[in-house]
Amino acid sequence: MSADNAPERSGSLDVRSITKSFGGLHVFSDVSFRLAPGELMGVIGPNGAGKTTLINVISGKLPPSAGSILLDGREIGGMPFHTLSRLGLVRSFQQTNTFKSATVRENLARAIRFSGSPPSIWDKLDGMLRQFDLAPRLDIPSDKLPYGLQKMLGLVLAYTTSPRVLLLDEPAAGLERRERQQVDAFVQAVQADHGCAVLIVEHDMDLIKRLCPRILVLDAGRILAEGPPAEVLARPDVIAAYMGIVEDEEAA
Repeated sequence: MSADNAPERSGSLDVRSITKSFGGLHVFSDVSFRLAPGELMGVIGPNGAGKTTLINVISGKLPPSAGSILLDGREIGGMPFHTLSRLGLVRSFQQTNTFKSATVRENLARAIRFSGSPPSIWDKLDGMLRQFDLAPRLDIPSDKLPYGLQKMLGLVLAYTTSPRVLLLDEPAAGLERRERQQVDAFVQAVQADHGCAVLIVEHDMDLIKRLCPRILVLDAGRILAEGPPAEVLARPDVIAAYMGIVEDEEAA
C-alpha cells in the first residue's frame, strides 16, 4: 500500500519498559517494543509468561506499575479501556465477548454507534459477514451461535471500530482448522482496510508463522527473544522455554 493510499487512522504503539506487579509479584518486568503503523507482530510464550496481562495493561484493563505506553507519541498508560477504544486502540478477548442476548445485527449496530464509525462501514462489513458465515445469521442472538461464530463475531466487532492498533488475545483458541484460517483472512482484511498495527498473542504456532514477520517471546515475565520467526524459534533457549510445551499440547 502506497503512502498516498494509506488509511488515515493508521497508528503506532510504543511500549517502554513497562512492569506489572500485584503486591510483591511481578507478572512481567521491563517489557519494551514498538509497533509501526501497519506492522504485525506475534507474542508467544508458555502459560504464565504474562502475555494476557500484557494485553490487559496496554488496553487499559489494568494500569501499568511502571513504564510508558505511547499511541502515536501520546502517553496512554493507565487510561481506561473505553477511552482507548475511542482513540483507536482496540482489543479482542480469549473467550467470546459479545452482547449475549442481542442479535448479530444489534451487536454490530452497538459497536458502530459506540465507536462513531460512519454508516458506510456497513458496506465493508457485508463481504466479511458473508466470508465468516455470519450474514445468514444477522437476526440470531449471539449466544445462540456456535462457539466458532461467536469468536468470529467478536473479531468483526473490533473491525467495526476502525482500529488504529488492534490487540488480539488468542483469536484462534478453540477454533477448528477452517475457522483458524478465517482468522488469517480477518487480520489481512483489517490491515488492508484500516492500515492498523496488529499484535497477536497466540499458542497456534502455525498461525503465528503464517502471519507474523516478527515475534516476541515472553518467559517468566521477561523478553527472552525477538525477531523473525524462523530465527527466534530455532534458538535453544526458546525451544527449552516454549516449544516443548506446544508439542505436549498438540499431542494431548
